[in-house]
Amino acid sequence: MAKASHLLTKSLRQLAENLENGADYNWGNATKCNCAHLVQCLAPELAKPALREIRPQLDEWSEFANDYCPHSGASTDQLLGLLYEHGLTHEEIHQVEYLSNRKVLEALPGGFRYLEHGNRHHVALYMRTWASLLELELKDDVVKKPYSEVQPVLA
Repeated sequence: MAKASHLLTKSLRQLAENLENGADYNWGNATKCNCAHLVQCLAPELAKPALREIRPQLDEWSEFANDYCPHSGASTDQLLGLLYEHGLTHEEIHQVEYLSNRKVLEALPGGFRYLEHGNRHHVALYMRTWASLLELELKDDVVKKPYSEVQPVLA
């Protein structure tokens, strides 16, 4: 699972909220799909101009991930770099697009089930569930730290 961070969990929840509030969504369009919405929530100042320049020969984020090169300077590389910087793996980029992470699906309210990757309501549910799992990881990390690392030492 992606490296838990407050920004990632906040962005996943923002993505869900945006979709529920009618954001322009189209799973078949690389600038309006699951990953595109996630990068817009993570870094809107980077995402908006870069999404306008998406390579036309690739039409799916899983293809972008397969074609990723961090040294080329292309806009899709910047966007994928952003996802990698925020703890996502190559496999998780595919899972974001297809709503296929088994741990997330098992944690869904009501139990395990498959979701439709092009259904905005299913995407919102998946992202919220994933954010909750990551928040649990963040809490576990705090609990596992020695007390001296959690609380500032007063002089």
